[in-house]
Amino acid sequence: MKLKELPEQERPRERLEKIGKENLSNEELLAILLKTGTKGHSVKEVALEVLGSVDEIHELQDMTLESLSKISGIGKVKAIELIAAIELGKRIFLERKTKQKKKLKTAEAIYEDMKYLFHGKKQEYFYCLYFNNKQELIERKLLFMGTINHSIVHPREIFKEAYLRSASSIICVHNHPSNDINPSREDIHVTKKLVEIGKLNGILVTDHIIMGDEGYYSFFENNRMDY
Repeated sequence: MKLKELPEQERPRERLEKIGKENLSNEELLAILLKTGTKGHSVKEVALEVLGSVDEIHELQDMTLESLSKISGIGKVKAIELIAAIELGKRIFLERKTKQKKKLKTAEAIYEDMKYLFHGKKQEYFYCLYFNNKQELIERKLLFMGTINHSIVHPREIFKEAYLRSASSIICVHNHPSNDINPSREDIHVTKKLVEIGKLNGILVTDHIIMGDEGYYSFFENNRMDY
């Protein structure tokens, strides 16, 4: 059944126009993206199938093309369109968060602000947070992605971004997919190298935070930034 075949008062597109996007349910928003249902199932029923495949709606961002395509009523084309829409929404959200001049004064505040970026990830992601001289966040940038147990970090790229944004300080953040938040030998070596380069360049590296699903490790809080 297509959207136009639904009774007018039940059509998500017409409801969006009449009452506003913020008043539509998740099911209705998904139905607009899906456009059509399948034989014997309305587009709203297919939307419910998609929502029923996850426990929380934010988990849709982690679904693969293969897993979405297996849902009844979702073929490859619809799966691609959904993935594209979800990714676009995520990028808009991240861009808005990044551009806000927020003050993240503690490792705990950074953990709470960023933990959703790492939840369930199977490889390492290395971010740098760039701050101005008022300790306001001016940029958050994903610089490197590694394997499940190894991330290659190039100081040149880290400090190039700092110069481009006239940053005064940097905080590095990366995850351990194993959820063991204790620093590895490589983590310690990288942190020491970045601190030394930062001192030479007048751009201080003030912390290196290792993220896990249930907690974090801060080099600064553990008095390990004085190299």
